[in-house]
Amino acid sequence: MTGLTVRPATPADYAAIARLTVAAYEADGQLKEEPGYAEVLADVATRAGAGVVLVAADPVTGAVLGSVTFVLPGSPYAELSGPGEAEFRMLAVDPAAQGRGAGQALARACVDRAVALGCTAVVISIRAGMAEAARRLYERIGFRRVPQRDWSPVPGVRLLGLRLELPA
Repeated sequence: MTGLTVRPATPADYAAIARLTVAAYEADGQLKEEPGYAEVLADVATRAGAGVVLVAADPVTGAVLGSVTFVLPGSPYAELSGPGEAEFRMLAVDPAAQGRGAGQALARACVDRAVALGCTAVVISIRAGMAEAARRLYERIGFRRVPQRDWSPVPGVRLLGLRLELPA
């Protein structure tokens, strides 16, 4: 995580974000049952209009290494969040850049943003049986399973709900 720059995405970043997000989801096997989801992941401009897209960038080269979409309840991209909660979605790190701390930096930036906005919690979904490294990362940050928030966007895809209580 040391040395990475986390900042709001600009339109100049969108192509890199689209590429790395689709590549990360493909590498983790998350597009097998939902091949059309790649189009949703690649539509960064729409995500940016519905929330805040953040990037983790190399401070020397400026290369975008990862991204995440931060949303509040009422956003078309909000899936779990209710009153007082924030949510982040589509956290992805370029497979070639994994292990540099970009995922952790992005997740922590979302938590910090939620705290600054006065939210009481951050909620997220992860795919059951997939993204094990991401699940471990979220648990290290303090996210805990909330089985009553589990859901299925399409048949055969089960998402697990996680929640992080924020300090009052």
